[in-house]
Amino acid sequence: MKFFRLDLLTLLISLFILHSCKNQDTIGLTVESSKQLNGSFIDTSTIVVNTDTVGPVIASSLTKTPLGYFKDPALGTSEANIAVQLNLPGSSAYTLPTGTILVDSAVLALKYADGFYGDSVTTRYKINVYQLKQRVANGATYYSDMNWDSLADKTNLLGTRTFLAHTHDSLKVYNVVSGHPDSLVSVPPQVRIPISKNFINQVLFNAGSTQLGSNNAFQNNVKGLYLTLDKDGTSGPGGIFQFKLGDSLNIYYRTVNGTTIDTTSVSLPLGYHAAQIRRTPSAAVTTELASQGSSRNIIYLQGLAGLKARISFPYLKNILKTIGSNIVINKAELVITPAPGSTIPYKPQPKLSMYRYDIAHQPAELQDATASDPRYQGVATFGGFYDGTKKNYHFVITGYVQDLMEGKTVDYGTYISAVDTLNKTSIDFKPTPETAGRTIAVGTDPSSPYRIRLNIIYTKLKD
Repeated sequence: MKFFRLDLLTLLISLFILHSCKNQDTIGLTVESSKQLNGSFIDTSTIVVNTDTVGPVIASSLTKTPLGYFKDPALGTSEANIAVQLNLPGSSAYTLPTGTILVDSAVLALKYADGFYGDSVTTRYKINVYQLKQRVANGATYYSDMNWDSLADKTNLLGTRTFLAHTHDSLKVYNVVSGHPDSLVSVPPQVRIPISKNFINQVLFNAGSTQLGSNNAFQNNVKGLYLTLDKDGTSGPGGIFQFKLGDSLNIYYRTVNGTTIDTTSVSLPLGYHAAQIRRTPSAAVTTELASQGSSRNIIYLQGLAGLKARISFPYLKNILKTIGSNIVINKAELVITPAPGSTIPYKPQPKLSMYRYDIAHQPAELQDATASDPRYQGVATFGGFYDGTKKNYHFVITGYVQDLMEGKTVDYGTYISAVDTLNKTSIDFKPTPETAGRTIAVGTDPSSPYRIRLNIIYTKLKD
């Protein structure tokens, strides 16, 4: 807006007028001509937005690792599998206990992490465990398109479990205590997969001293485990789980020494791990990915580093040409709204982020998202969280818009993508496989009151 006076009363009146804007798809907020305070309204609000793929991302050594099979009726099918190391107890040489060893059971415990997305009501899930034919290398960088499925020995099923998605229900299990009665204890929500006794004998109790002589030798021989959901054994639409892989393959066994029988346990900790992600997009998504020449009415945003939206504001510099360069952007806010009906039965992604490409086409923070920029106002102000009351997302990108207008920043690509909600202290901006939600949002559909919009409040200073 154009202001001739900058005293407090004038600013308050002006903000009131700006707040009364009815046009939801413009840069600058409209006011009725009879109520204008020597203001100027410039309609240069063109936004161009398209759906694009994220591409392979680093999927090794994740804090939360996805596993699942989800048939999304709108976006298509997503699959996430896990390759993980097995370690010797204590990750060092292992000495076999004396006496005759009898394995009672072995259980692979996988603790849930926050972030399940899919059907938790009707779907029965079935998880299968196989042995890998190639070792998961310590410290190696594995990307989400690594084909671990082809590196698994599918001829020998080591373990399987059918279960429901009770990701917040704790369990009661027996804790085996050597020399004492077993005790019933409560454990965090988890999936417990029974593992073949023959496999345990093969890799541990019947293994030679060379294989048990060091953790490196053990991993070179055992390779690791491959976890996948059985597509035929999983009913319904399915879903994507997130797991904490600081767990173990727990082995419960008896040792017999003469007339003495003792029940005890030992654990093979899970180690370095990686996720494999595969997708079959729906016809609607395929159409959008092939339509990059013009702005689209619908955009798709998908977790598991799936789909992102590219957004551009091609006519921002026209504001300066129209009203002069001596302006200050008070606030620039981007508003994104899920398409009506798209949030049922699957809730929208709880958090989105906005980022840009640098000159090397690598993801970089916006000015408003980095603490090193004086215009940074914090995580909450930058936004990106889904507002369940207003049913939309808001991003405050004042600094970025100002720099684009003044030519201080070149738009090599600006994107919106799904990110996880765990980080509360800084702004994540890179797509990640550690979240699985999705949002179907209204793009620049001129017939929709929910179309994406950029609202800018500016002050025209005196020359």
